[in-house]
Amino acid sequence: MANDLMGYDQLAQDALRTVVRKSVERAAGPDGLPGAHHFYIMFRTTDPDCDIDASLRDSYPEEMTIVLEHQFWDLSTNDDGFEVTLKFGGVPKYLYVPWRAVTRFHDPSVDFRLHFKYEAPEPSSKSANAPETSGSDDKADGDATVVSLEAFRKKD
Repeated sequence: MANDLMGYDQLAQDALRTVVRKSVERAAGPDGLPGAHHFYIMFRTTDPDCDIDASLRDSYPEEMTIVLEHQFWDLSTNDDGFEVTLKFGGVPKYLYVPWRAVTRFHDPSVDFRLHFKYEAPEPSSKSANAPETSGSDDKADGDATVVSLEAFRKKD
């Protein structure tokens, strides 16, 4: 088999991350989440551009899952990620999550799921002061590297 010099796996990951982005953008719009739609979003807290409260980082040192359903505030998106305020133990906490840090996206109302492989960004001056990740953070994600295309197939 020939080497994939096009990088199709990464192209597919990038395209499917656009699905997540467009979904969150819609939820951030004036009409909010339509119908029964709601999102479970898992992300790597170790990403250098992830901005979460220190107590949340202590509780979730590698990954955390948030739910965007009934109670979330100030949801907005940009080219690099999204921000939202959620309550944890009754206390509002701000989160900023880069799109690249998202490892799973699930809308249980329609059983739509996406899984992504996390690849840490190259060190830069912007993230030079961020906490370094240990080798254990780079472990294989098992089935998280598989992108299911079943949701896009025509059902008979």
